[in-house]
Amino acid sequence: MPLSEQEQRLLDEMERHLLHNDADIVSAPSGDRALSYRNLVYGAVLLLVGIGALVAGVALGSQLGPVVSIVVGVVGFAAMLAGVILAATPTRRSGTSRSPKAQAPKGPQSSTSFMDRMNDRWDRRHEGH
Repeated sequence: MPLSEQEQRLLDEMERHLLHNDADIVSAPSGDRALSYRNLVYGAVLLLVGIGALVAGVALGSQLGPVVSIVVGVVGFAAMLAGVILAATPTRRSGTSRSPKAQAPKGPQSSTSFMDRMNDRWDRRHEGH
C-alpha cells in the first residue's frame, strides 16, 4: 500500500532531520588529539609480553615457587594493563601550532565540508524524485 501525501512529507522531513543530525555528529571537531599508530603497536607488543609473562608465571608456578609465580603474574598483568592504556591513549597531533583550517589548501576546495557537500547532493537527488 503506497504512502499518503502527508505520510510521504513526514517521512521526507524525518529523513532530512536525521541526515542533518548525522552530519553534525560526523563533522564535529575531534580536537587536536588522535590515536598514534606507534602507540598502538607498542601497546599491542606490551600486551603480548604481559600475556606471556602471566602464562609463564602460571605454568612455572610449581617450579619457581608460589611467591615468585605471583610476582611474575602481577608484573604480567601490569604490563598488559600498561599496553592497553598506551594503545588507547590519544596523543597530540604533530604541528599543533597550526590549526587544520590554517593550513594551505591542497587543491581546489570549496568552503563547505565534505559531509555538507554529500548532504547537498543527497537532498538534490531526492528532491528530483
